[in-house]
Amino acid sequence: MIGPLVFCLLAFSIYQQLFHQPRWRESFSQVIQAITGEASWHLLSATALMLVNWGIEARKWQVVIRKIQPISFFQSWKAIHSGVTMAFFTPNRVGEYVGRVLYIQEGKRIQAVPLTIVCSMAQLLVTWLAGIAGIIYLKWHLSQPGTEDGSQLFWMNAVLFVTIGAAVILTLLYFRLSWLVRWIEKIPKIDRFIGWIRVLDDFNATILIRILSLSIARYAVFIGQYYLLFSAFMVPLDMAQVFGAVSVVFLVLSIVPTITIIFELSLRWSTSIQVVEIFSINTAGILATSLAIWIINLVIPALVGSL
Repeated sequence: MIGPLVFCLLAFSIYQQLFHQPRWRESFSQVIQAITGEASWHLLSATALMLVNWGIEARKWQVVIRKIQPISFFQSWKAIHSGVTMAFFTPNRVGEYVGRVLYIQEGKRIQAVPLTIVCSMAQLLVTWLAGIAGIIYLKWHLSQPGTEDGSQLFWMNAVLFVTIGAAVILTLLYFRLSWLVRWIEKIPKIDRFIGWIRVLDDFNATILIRILSLSIARYAVFIGQYYLLFSAFMVPLDMAQVFGAVSVVFLVLSIVPTITIIFELSLRWSTSIQVVEIFSINTAGILATSLAIWIINLVIPALVGSL
């Protein structure tokens, strides 16, 4: 019974979030027109890439979780979708860990949490490194004659320096997970939890690079989806501009605390407008692209996972 109840709750919450957004009718109308128009293949291709996106994530988690329990790709796929569902109800998608570990045997579920965090660390590292490259590209674009904007450059410099520092720390932690274990061991009164995180000691550079490579592939899929949808909604950006803008949007989404089911669509819309309008004034197309990405990559998988 729990699956259908979660499905109904999720569907109602998505409905509420969408219909409380300003200009949702305009964006939704553009999505419908794109589905029935000549650019429908763009949406179909972006939707097909959603399967690739979550397939890569399922493979990544399957590789990681093998440390404690071998599972099939299909089981990993189901766990990923359950995680997407739970992520909708929690700040910064932390509920994703709960949804995934439901597919792990009892007694091993707590160990699965730090392993899942390794997956998240890899994806976050890729997001931050790409975001750094994106900010540098936007800074270069805004420094061109006729496009200077001192206030934007100031904030970009501030975010750039903070992100570089955070990315350096995250890189060291990712490739030196044993250091993280040693530091946690020094925290008083958590002796009984140490055994659950020592599984991180077993990661070697080969596995970590493999996980990171899958994260890069998944990020490339995101960029491809945005490129297709920007084209579908008449937002004329080349691939470099898509990467520059989208990487900064993803960077903001990764560092600003949100609850997906309440705030994420609003944050996506506001951030996308602020960043993408550097290259295009087609606000309606930008909003429609953000809405389509939200539906394809999060709403559909979450509804499937709820069942």
